[in-house]
Amino acid sequence: MSDILTEIRDGTLWITLNRPQARNALTFGMYEALAALCRDAPTDGSVHAVILSGAGDKAFAAGTDMTQFRAFETAQDALDYEARIEAVLGAVERCPLPTIAALHGACTGGGAAIAAACDIRIATQDLKFGFPIARTLGNCLAGSNLARLSSLLGAGRVREMVFTARLIGAEEAQACGLISESVADHPALMSRASELAENLSQMAPLTLRATKEIMRRLNVTQEIEDSDLIEMCYMSRDFREGLEAFLAKRKPEWRGT
Repeated sequence: MSDILTEIRDGTLWITLNRPQARNALTFGMYEALAALCRDAPTDGSVHAVILSGAGDKAFAAGTDMTQFRAFETAQDALDYEARIEAVLGAVERCPLPTIAALHGACTGGGAAIAAACDIRIATQDLKFGFPIARTLGNCLAGSNLARLSSLLGAGRVREMVFTARLIGAEEAQACGLISESVADHPALMSRASELAENLSQMAPLTLRATKEIMRRLNVTQEIEDSDLIEMCYMSRDFREGLEAFLAKRKPEWRGT
């Protein structure tokens, strides 16, 4: 079975991250498939909105599948990875159709970054959103990703969230504008996402498309030079320790090297 499921139903493109056994952790292939689906979303009127969700009852997406990091050997591997992630997030942002992220359970790392790139986010009350990398891997977020999150949540909240590895729950997420509403459970989430997509289908498509693009352009920042910091983190002893500790389900021993 595919790691990403797609279905067009009642004028809505449903995209489901489908690795529930791994809390929908994303492989590189899943990232690329998601980007392609967003880039190629039809604009002929056959589809009016995109709903992105995660399979199973535990997570929207728990970030990148960390086993893939074991193949990293050079600084270029790390730089290429961050460039790949930014290309995916850019494709989600540039999707010509309104995107609804239907979030439940864990929404962390790359999963949280994808959710933040969508237009509308709704969630169940068990949402846990954040980037706990300071506690787990010891890597860093690229500058463009931090800029996007700061625009959405505010720089202070992003800094505190990353520094403390704290995960935001549904109540706080709604209060700070990360999500527009929360619902009780997964069936209610799917039902509400469908209702929102139906509502969007009644709106002028070009108005929505223009608004999406204008707001994206407003948030475009100057190019941030972060390659030295990405290399520092991903090539460190701490990153390798964090990776192996996470996979072995033990606490990492940080050294700052």
